Amino acid sequence: MNQIAPGPAQTATGRVTTTFLSYQQRRFISKLVLTFILTFLAIIMVLPFVWMISTSFKTGNEVFNYPVEWLPAHPVFDNHIKVWAEGFLTYYLNSLKISIICMTGSTFFGALAAYGFSRIEFKGRDQIFFLYLAMLMIPPQILFVPRFIMFNWAGIYNTHWALILPGQFTIFGVFLLRQFFKGIPREISESAAVDGAGHLRIFFQIILPLAKPALVTFAILDFTWNWNDYENALVFLVNRDLYTVPLGLTNFIGEHNVDYNGMMAAAVAAIIPMVIVFLIGQKFIIQGVANTGVKG
Repeated sequence: MNQIAPGPAQTATGRVTTTFLSYQQRRFISKLVLTFILTFLAIIMVLPFVWMISTSFKTGNEVFNYPVEWLPAHPVFDNHIKVWAEGFLTYYLNSLKISIICMTGSTFFGALAAYGFSRIEFKGRDQIFFLYLAMLMIPPQILFVPRFIMFNWAGIYNTHWALILPGQFTIFGVFLLRQFFKGIPREISESAAVDGAGHLRIFFQIILPLAKPALVTFAILDFTWNWNDYENALVFLVNRDLYTVPLGLTNFIGEHNVDYNGMMAAAVAAIIPMVIVFLIGQKFIIQGVANTGVKG
């Protein structure tokens, strides 16, 4: 009996199945390799934090033991107690005060400016925004001397106002929120304007509720920037009672030695507010970043 050769449909089907399985295998292998790479990078990033926490519970002689002891044999809490007993609470409260006020002000004023640049039509709007955005190219260190002269003349040098007032305005915040506002359908605000709503009412009752993910995302970023700000505090604060947490960490550096255990205990305490803020607003972060893509 003669063997019947497979028809075109059967041959085509066999080729499609083979190609499909090959594609699935390649996709699985690529995902597996990517997972291993990301896991490796994540471990590398986490190791310094693990060492920091471990060192905060060690004695001074155990810091430089080799190989590294990730779990101290005899954990001690003296370092954490000493940190709070030696005035670190003052630095903590100073940082909280500055960071919260700056975060609130920059988020509000940034949203106002972003609304103007995205929803209000006026002559030269885009050119002004481009010029405003170009200021991001200026290194902040260049402004230390003129700001020092201005703050000294205004009488706010060596006060928290020298950090709070400039922190009320941020170029990046205006850019981030403007991009989000441009993604909100204009028909929503136009219909409210037809019903007699003014810009302030549209801003507070329509735009802000819809922009909650972007607002929370920027608020978390701004809080982190102000909490970790070292340069501005170093330049504009002299009185030790006004120090923030980054400046307070330098107190553990002596003339001839460094108290690594105390510094690590203080660093552990310093990251707690950022972790809390992130955990509270983490559900808005991905949505806020995803919805603030560059448009127009």
